[in-house]
Amino acid sequence: MTGGASAEAEGNAMAAEPLVPQAGGRAGSIWHPRLPSRKPPKIVRGHGTTVHGQIEDWLSDEIAAGRLAAGDRLPTEQDLAAWLGVSRMTLRHALAELAQRGLVTRTVGRSGGTFVAAPKLVQDLTILAGFSEQLRKHGLVAGARVLAAAEIPASAAASAALEIGPGDPVYEVRRLRLADGQPILLEHSLFPAQRCPRLLEYRLDGSLYELLEEKYGQRPHRAKESLEPVTAGVREAEALQIAEGAALMLVERTAYAKSGVPLEFARDLFRGDRTRVVVWTSELAGEL
Repeated sequence: MTGGASAEAEGNAMAAEPLVPQAGGRAGSIWHPRLPSRKPPKIVRGHGTTVHGQIEDWLSDEIAAGRLAAGDRLPTEQDLAAWLGVSRMTLRHALAELAQRGLVTRTVGRSGGTFVAAPKLVQDLTILAGFSEQLRKHGLVAGARVLAAAEIPASAAASAALEIGPGDPVYEVRRLRLADGQPILLEHSLFPAQRCPRLLEYRLDGSLYELLEEKYGQRPHRAKESLEPVTAGVREAEALQIAEGAALMLVERTAYAKSGVPLEFARDLFRGDRTRVVVWTSELAGEL
């Protein structure tokens, strides 16, 4: 095993090398089974950089490159810290940051440890597509659990977004969206009743955009969306099966038909540990 002193002296950057066992070490299910033995990454100790940050970057690069796959179990803190030539406290700091980013999960008990988390779901906001359509692109099964569906008077914010009068009737649909059975986001959508009459009489556990197209001959064609990081309250945490105070991404959306008429005003809450929002930009919109 390369010692901490030699690791400190080598190079000026972290090397992107796979995590593998040293000769004679405890291999098996702890270490990644398919990779050949290599040296630890090079760590720079000096002004302007932190050791835990370099370890975090190295491990996140290994995960992004697929050299550590979902479900792979990392070594024990003691073994990994010794292999890297760092203290367990430094390693714990790096692992805690990775857990906060949703790249690893940490469990306790006899079968516990640190495991590479499942890849985040990419939510591409450049293309206006419903959650069901986005999941189908990733080969995942979309699900929806209707939490509430009712006709209510439009609030000031909803009436302005939907271009209707204050207090005009809107259909409120609250749903928990699932990916392969796992909770991913909370949807809160409002639809103007005059533009989609009797909407609540139809099944609401599928794609609402497809329902709008099938029953009313129109579907969202473009949308204005704003993003804001927030934290989970008690109700959101319970529904999404996360800790209170966990990171969420609030996406507020007003969706318009091709004619320019607003069809939906929505506020969606995405789990920060399971989703990644992507937006393509270009100097000219036509080049997207």
